[in-house]
Amino acid sequence: MPEWIQSDRLVPYEEALAFMEDRVAKIARGEADEAIWLLEHPPLYTAGTSARREDLVDPDRFPVYAAGRGGQYTYHGPGQRVVYVMLDLNRRGRDVRCFVRDLERWVIAALAEFNVTGEIRPGRVGVWVSRPDRPRGPDGAIAEDKIAAIGVKLRRWVSFHGISINVEPDLSHFSGIVPCGIRDHGVTSLVDLGLPVAMADLDAALHRTFVAIFDTPRLSCEELNNATI
Repeated sequence: MPEWIQSDRLVPYEEALAFMEDRVAKIARGEADEAIWLLEHPPLYTAGTSARREDLVDPDRFPVYAAGRGGQYTYHGPGQRVVYVMLDLNRRGRDVRCFVRDLERWVIAALAEFNVTGEIRPGRVGVWVSRPDRPRGPDGAIAEDKIAAIGVKLRRWVSFHGISINVEPDLSHFSGIVPCGIRDHGVTSLVDLGLPVAMADLDAALHRTFVAIFDTPRLSCEELNNATI
């Protein structure tokens, strides 16, 4: 099992990057165990490697950091559980697509413990929930909101960055960006869905579901890539 680290304060983004850089290097050299880091950040925006300048709507609202991970712009802030995942894919299978799918399955399994049905959508990385309580789209489709974002980076096949799950952030803070470059859908949180979930509740669910996703026999990566969650 990886080492589980939990920070009960708001961790500055530069501090988190420095920690991950150091830990990933040590894992790659065989000098440290894998790690899962649970934390919250002060309000900020991060730009992934595919970020488009026009998607930064309000550049002066919060600090903006170049993250170096995959993906586009995202928001981090209080009330959002950030999970930095430092895992050695040399031992877990060198398949990036499969790894991202496992992260999605992990989020979906954790949300299911609160009777929330998380789903994935082709071309939209992350985890989504249907909102039948919201007006339908112009095409009549049921509205969908994003509840969790995913963005990872690999160095010598060791991962860092990871996932963020909205528990009770200020959702208005997302308005300073186009989250993940997707304009036609919104964002939500567990509390916004009417669920009084505490951060500790989500942490416990993440602990319980991690082993089932990452440390038990499962379908091959090819089978997972072709499967529907």
